[in-house]
Amino acid sequence: MADDATTTGLGETEDPGAAPTTERPSRRLARTTAVFSLATGLSRILGLVREIVAKSYFGVTGPINAFEMAFLVPNTIRALVADAALSSAFVPVFSDLIEKGERKRAWRVASSLFWLTLLGLGGVTALFIVVSPWVMPLFYPRDHDLLVGLSQVLFPIVALLGVSGIVVGILNTYDEFSIPALTPVAWNIVIIAGLVIGIPHAEGTDHKLYVYAVAILVGTFVQVLLPVPWLRGKDDRLRMVIDWRDPAVRQVFKLMLPVTLGLGLININALIDGTIGSWLVSNNAPASITAAFRVYMLPQGMFSVAVATVLFPSLARFASRGDLAGFRDTTALGLRQISFLLVPASVVSAVLAEPIIRIIYQRNAFTPSQTPVVAACLAAFSAGLAFNGTMLMLNRAFFSLQENWMPTIVALANLFVNGLLDVAFSPLGIWGIPLATSVVNLAGTFALVVLLRRRLGRLELGEVSRSFTRVAVASAFAGALAFGVWWPLDGAVGRSFGGQVVSLVPALVAALAGYLIACRALGVREMQALLSLRSRVRRG
Repeated sequence: MADDATTTGLGETEDPGAAPTTERPSRRLARTTAVFSLATGLSRILGLVREIVAKSYFGVTGPINAFEMAFLVPNTIRALVADAALSSAFVPVFSDLIEKGERKRAWRVASSLFWLTLLGLGGVTALFIVVSPWVMPLFYPRDHDLLVGLSQVLFPIVALLGVSGIVVGILNTYDEFSIPALTPVAWNIVIIAGLVIGIPHAEGTDHKLYVYAVAILVGTFVQVLLPVPWLRGKDDRLRMVIDWRDPAVRQVFKLMLPVTLGLGLININALIDGTIGSWLVSNNAPASITAAFRVYMLPQGMFSVAVATVLFPSLARFASRGDLAGFRDTTALGLRQISFLLVPASVVSAVLAEPIIRIIYQRNAFTPSQTPVVAACLAAFSAGLAFNGTMLMLNRAFFSLQENWMPTIVALANLFVNGLLDVAFSPLGIWGIPLATSVVNLAGTFALVVLLRRRLGRLELGEVSRSFTRVAVASAFAGALAFGVWWPLDGAVGRSFGGQVVSLVPALVAALAGYLIACRALGVREMQALLSLRSRVRRG
């Protein structure tokens, strides 16, 4: 649909009445993504700190695995029907109404969805609490009483994060990304405080795990409430109204079904991984996989989530205006940015997986014998890191076009393939499970690229491929440099925490410097946006 606004290029729009600007869109994207990445990165770092604290109390063997499965089940349901899925279905409809000037109606639709979500997911939560004694034992073969009790404490996060999806969707539509990105910071701080304060006063491992579960629930309440004040000053406010007859409300739920499957099936893969791993490989598989996954998600959350989230409203606006040229350019820009950021992260985390896991986790209940298992899982996850990021970007592109069934079909196929590969790779050990996930990420990316190119006619794949090739070469150089610096230092300073700091930090610094130098020498376009951002910071 066309309107009076004109596009300024890749991922940005300009109102006709606005003051002209000479800043290149790629530079604005770099700056906006940097701010969002820092906010998201802080929350991810604190999430890793939370995991470090938890693993120091519980390790990755024993009852902690029941906790991981008890958390994974409601977290999967949350992914299916709450925050990200609901927000991804809501943003294109809400944005479209705002673009058409129907602001009052847009907020009425948002209000209706808020209350419908709260009531619906509240009912789902109550139902699960009743049936959990029969459902939860299917997912894990041991500690069933603990497993059921913990899941009942944790399941209300589904309803809480459902309404959070509406609030975050509104803020993202108004290009407000930093506050939603910072709310998980509070969530992690509450949980860390709960662990540090509560666990020393609890007796027995089971009671300590209940402290962990309650801390997560309280942290979720805080996360949901914190962004609400930033809704003030927008065009309207959320009201206590349920107008389920509005076609826009029905459109969100219509879009939400494939979005729910498209995004949620990725999380169902994690549930399948934990279940198959615990039944076919080891009872300790869920906690080992989760520990590696937290490290793996740090660059994912800082970079690919940031790029996809920042570009999503722009993609929705381009789609609403029928501007396929701007849409293609923005999608290609996002793919290049993600590969620029995640390919080197995947190479370095795979090469240095064991020292990374050792320095992060190895203390107290997390013993040296657990480090190689978790490190192997991290290396296997890292193989698919960049492709996971590109899948996220491509999914957002389809959601912006309101053609949500395409990524859903791909996600369904991925779910089936992931289950088969989990079983096939299980003889390899616990690390075979995340390896299956990486293979699925690669296959899913290929399928989504083919389908989106067919939908748009072309997708600037030549430039994306050239950029990816150069980035891959630079990343290989960075990985070799990282290992070359770490290996002799590791032999010289030993495996203590201090020794690992001395060997790992210089290796990471060398990898970063080598990667940037190689990218500049190879003429990687994304380096120009980074250099221009550095120049602006210096001038500021």
